[in-house]
Amino acid sequence: MEAQELFTAIGNFGFPIVLSWYLLLRMEQRLDKLGDCLHELSSAIVKEQKKTE
Repeated sequence: MEAQELFTAIGNFGFPIVLSWYLLLRMEQRLDKLGDCLHELSSAIVKEQKKTE
């Protein structure tokens, strides 16, 4: 998003709404990465448990 678009969005919607939208988008990306890591970890744990049985 360019500076002019950012200022237009702030003018139209207000700073708190634009800031919340930006932070939610960033958090969503991080949660997706965390979910992928947790899925890989749980898969590895299940494989290890099957090996020991």
